[in-house]
Amino acid sequence: MHAASVFHEGERAVQARAGEAVIADHNGTVLSTQVIPGARAFISKQFMAAVASVDQQGRVWSSVLFGQPGFLHTADGTTILVDVARAERDASDPFWANIGTKAQVGMLFIEIGSRRRYRVNGALLAEHEGGIEIGIREAYPNCPKFIQRRKLVDMGQGVGVDAGALSGTSIDAALATLIAHADTLFVASVHAERGADASHRGGAPGFVTLLDAHTLRIPDYQGNSMFNTLGNFSVDPHAGICIPDFAGNRLLQLTGRVTLRWDEPDPRGLTGGTGRFWDVAVDSWHLRAIPQRLEWEYLDASPFNPPVGAQESLS
Repeated sequence: MHAASVFHEGERAVQARAGEAVIADHNGTVLSTQVIPGARAFISKQFMAAVASVDQQGRVWSSVLFGQPGFLHTADGTTILVDVARAERDASDPFWANIGTKAQVGMLFIEIGSRRRYRVNGALLAEHEGGIEIGIREAYPNCPKFIQRRKLVDMGQGVGVDAGALSGTSIDAALATLIAHADTLFVASVHAERGADASHRGGAPGFVTLLDAHTLRIPDYQGNSMFNTLGNFSVDPHAGICIPDFAGNRLLQLTGRVTLRWDEPDPRGLTGGTGRFWDVAVDSWHLRAIPQRLEWEYLDASPFNPPVGAQESLS
């Protein structure tokens, strides 16, 4: 594959504006139409995957699926099998309803204990009693930067799939506290022809800023220069954010629209020198318990995280 053929118009525009098109062409050589053999065993070892999907209204959602190692697997690298039986699917997670109406699926297989990750974009091929099958359009490794290391100590049966969820449109003080303590999030984006995409963002606690009760601001650090997420946002602003609450065993899912901020004043160095932010105007949010009871041990922060000063609380 030639780099020029794998990047869409939004990615190309953002790469050019950032002055990183040449680097993107070099890094784009890792893109493949199937999972490389070395990554197939990695995927089967994972107990979690971030997923991106699109609902009937065109809103984009990010979520995380959990299971015992082996519930994610690929035999020949052309499809991904996700073994989550219908009876075990959390009805409060938008992902399961979304893939029934729109086939696009983005997946990020991430091992946060080792800072390794692998990205797959594709579409639903089949859904059955025992799980789903995703056809792969694009697959590639991602760099390990900005991942906070955690070790999964235990995965119990937890609260079950009928624990329910809270929903709303305005971010209250309790959600603001959860967001202010976040050091990890997963972001979903979409392109009309290329489909949904799932990615990771991380930083020191406080790297996500609340501008008001409806708006998040997220810094954009120096990455792999391909700008898959920002490239999608430049042509379709719909975004999904999923923030894990590791201590509370919950997921906060928000959907909204992004405005890209270029060359912003950044006297505190929150962007690590890029001057780029993206603001998310939140349309809706869900806060729900993770069906499995997960116990985590925090190991350490990424050495690449820019420092974050004290943040003002939401009044």
